[in-house]
Amino acid sequence: MEALSSLFSTSLLVSMVRLSTPITLAAIGAVICERSGITNIAMEGIMIVGAFFAAVGALATGNPWIGLLMGVVAGGLFSLIHAVATVSFHLDHVVSGAVLNILAFGLTRYLMVLFFGHPGTTDPIPVGLGEMAWAIPGLSKIPIIGRVLFNQTPIVYMSFVLVIFFTWFMKKTKLGLHIRAAGEHPLALETIGVSVYKMRYLGVFISGLMSGMAGAFLSIENSASFTEGMTNGRGFIALAANISGGWRPVGAFIASLFFGFADALQVRFQVIKIVDIPEELFIIFPYVATVIAVAGLVRKSRPPKAVGTDFMIEQEGE
Repeated sequence: MEALSSLFSTSLLVSMVRLSTPITLAAIGAVICERSGITNIAMEGIMIVGAFFAAVGALATGNPWIGLLMGVVAGGLFSLIHAVATVSFHLDHVVSGAVLNILAFGLTRYLMVLFFGHPGTTDPIPVGLGEMAWAIPGLSKIPIIGRVLFNQTPIVYMSFVLVIFFTWFMKKTKLGLHIRAAGEHPLALETIGVSVYKMRYLGVFISGLMSGMAGAFLSIENSASFTEGMTNGRGFIALAANISGGWRPVGAFIASLFFGFADALQVRFQVIKIVDIPEELFIIFPYVATVIAVAGLVRKSRPPKAVGTDFMIEQEGE
């Protein structure tokens, strides 16, 4: 009983929120991207690029905020390769995403050797955003919820704000409605004089910015350095959160919390060791939870009608 009480504690919920943050950020990006009609499995690669450049920026300047900015910008720029490939060159979305993932891991390894003289892990970042926990006066004193939601670090708070912002943006703004139309009825959108290409470019770019921020979280807030392969499949879990959440920011956020809880739980199981089983079984727990969640919810979710389909003005006009 004592072991169970130490397992299911407020600390577990705090860890759940923190561990779900990079998934939340990338999942929101996936929502915007796929709502525009572009399938994006390249988020894993975009996250690793964002994580690398965030660490480089923080190390070069000694300022983690500049590192965060560099990670976000790098993610956005790298994602444009996917936009060019799928929107302008009409390549298969999944093939393009897979190639970008391979490119990202090869590129960051090359740049590691070029900048630091060795592969693996960068030098430690002097000051990380993870050391800057901000307690919101009054709200942080609320039992349990205060510590879980209102005594967090900068990027965690940003993720909360971005969930609310993009929910409003996609439902209430003309630009958000145009992005949604690009993934639902692209020909109708083109007919009223709005470029489907531009909306899809914008959707991919926003996804890149969000994935870059997710990667930056891993290297300058959750960790104190960049390590090759540190995303550990979170980009794919974010894609699953997007699907499980019904292609909506709030739904993706809730699904991300579930995956964050599974990750936090496996860490606690390894620490407490209630049962004597190999730790490898605990490590795969979040990924098993991902498969179960997607298998259980994907049939209940309706994807955008035109997601993953190519759009060519010449063909549509015939």
